[in-house]
Amino acid sequence: MPQPTAHHLQPLGSPVPWPAPAKLNLCLHIVGRRADGYHLLQSAIQFVDLCDELKFWRREPGVVERISGPREVAPEADLVVRAARLLAAQSSQPVGVGIELHKRIPMQAGMGGGSSDAATVLVALNELWGMRLGVDELAALGLKLGADVPVFVRGLAAWVEGIGEVLTAVDFDPQVYFVVKPAVAVSTAEIFSAPELTRNTPVTTIRAFRDPGGPLSEANDCTATVRGRYPEIAEALDWLGKYGRAKLTGTGACVFVDCADSTLANRWLAELPGRWRGYVVQGLNRSPLLARLAEEADGG
Repeated sequence: MPQPTAHHLQPLGSPVPWPAPAKLNLCLHIVGRRADGYHLLQSAIQFVDLCDELKFWRREPGVVERISGPREVAPEADLVVRAARLLAAQSSQPVGVGIELHKRIPMQAGMGGGSSDAATVLVALNELWGMRLGVDELAALGLKLGADVPVFVRGLAAWVEGIGEVLTAVDFDPQVYFVVKPAVAVSTAEIFSAPELTRNTPVTTIRAFRDPGGPLSEANDCTATVRGRYPEIAEALDWLGKYGRAKLTGTGACVFVDCADSTLANRWLAELPGRWRGYVVQGLNRSPLLARLAEEADGG
């Protein structure tokens, strides 16, 4: 049977797309490792206005499927499908959905696109299916899908600790960032399993992180490992370093630098080597997902 397309389906709720914003790790410290292998982290996460978009379509009860999305990811392996099925399992009655995913966030780039997509599915379908789960319950479900999912579910820029579940909302400077994506993809599992990865950074505080002269401010413990394993990312960090302090987000591949304003960042973008992709983005302390949820709750 051919897979349905959005043209043959009715929207679930308002047809207005649901945003899934990217994020940047303003710092990423690895402070230990649990007996089960999970890493203990401290990170400052801010959203940016580069967003994937999702639409949800009516399907028969029991049918949960992706009707469009990235070719590189099989539908059954996609976090949007896994998130929808995880949420459906919490429902007291059969539910269904067709998910249309439009990717704008680069993949395997350290910008949290897959985690953000999963979080948007959890938040949107909780509303559209009338499940009324609280944000704590949704965040707990999200943690089963990935360490970054809870911060996207809650929708507030945050200082993140534990394995991603301990969040303290923080308003960071509303910064413009110039982001560069080298023509490589990074496996998070590879970096976190690397024997040379630093895993014993001293535990710090939000105040110490925000001290611009502090020894741990803006550090990313994955940088040395990624530099050693991905020469093109090392090259991008060095190239970007002529504009400011170049940083890695997550485990990469994207690198970024603060910028005074978007006009200057666009000048830098014009100088970008053609083999790389560039983005000029605005830092956000509140996810656009929260505004979209409020619109839906108010009747679209």
